[in-house]
Amino acid sequence: MTQVETLSNLQGRALVRDLYRELRFERRMGAVQALTSLWRICTTEQELIKYSRREVVVLHPLGIWNGTTLWMQEVVNRFFYSAINAFVYAGAALLLVAVGLNRTGVIDAPGIVVAGIVIEALLLLLLFAVMYFTPPDDGEVAELQPSAANGTDELLRELGEIGRDYAAMAVQLESISTSLTDLVERQDGLVQAVRESVNAAVSAVAPNPELMASMQTTTAALDRFASSVDGLGRRLEAMERQEVERLVRSELEKILSRQILRADDTPPSTSPD
Repeated sequence: MTQVETLSNLQGRALVRDLYRELRFERRMGAVQALTSLWRICTTEQELIKYSRREVVVLHPLGIWNGTTLWMQEVVNRFFYSAINAFVYAGAALLLVAVGLNRTGVIDAPGIVVAGIVIEALLLLLLFAVMYFTPPDDGEVAELQPSAANGTDELLRELGEIGRDYAAMAVQLESISTSLTDLVERQDGLVQAVRESVNAAVSAVAPNPELMASMQTTTAALDRFASSVDGLGRRLEAMERQEVERLVRSELEKILSRQILRADDTPPSTSPD
């Protein structure tokens, strides 16, 4: 299987001409059908096995505009220029005959003259299109190939520069992404610190259950301690009363003892008869 890069180079143009000869003279295909098949080949077709016995694959089809240009140059202009030119001359001759007969009064039909003018104008436009797409010589095409290769090299060089620019941009974007990741991590740390500070402030303002329980326990202990102190005070007061009573009793006993002793020491008095 033969692979053709594109039909616009020398090999492709020669292939298009050979395909026309094969379709017209070997396969006895009609002119309109041959023109239609070759237009498809020049524009969109890649595998030419369905139109010819040649196992040829076109790697890059030309598309509608470029393919039609190639079709006009290599098929219509090369093989149908003489026929179109002949039709133009025939139409001009018929137009002259119609104008002459109308001017001489042999026939009085201006519509025939107008139709002849329109047909001749259309034929002239067709001839203009065919002549406009005059095919270049093989030497000119061969000279165009190096320039096309140079254009391809230039395009590849520009694509390489664009690729390097994209690579540098990707590196810069990666560094920016790393910086943003670090910034997000720092922001998360700050948010966590702020959250802990807020929780600590809330804990300081709001009553802590453990602190409340501890305060309740301390209050109960203080209550018990106050009760103990009150009991101790009452006991001390009782002991003070007992001590006072004991001291008073001892003092009374001393006083009474002294009085008794004093009474014992006094001699009895003798009254006179």
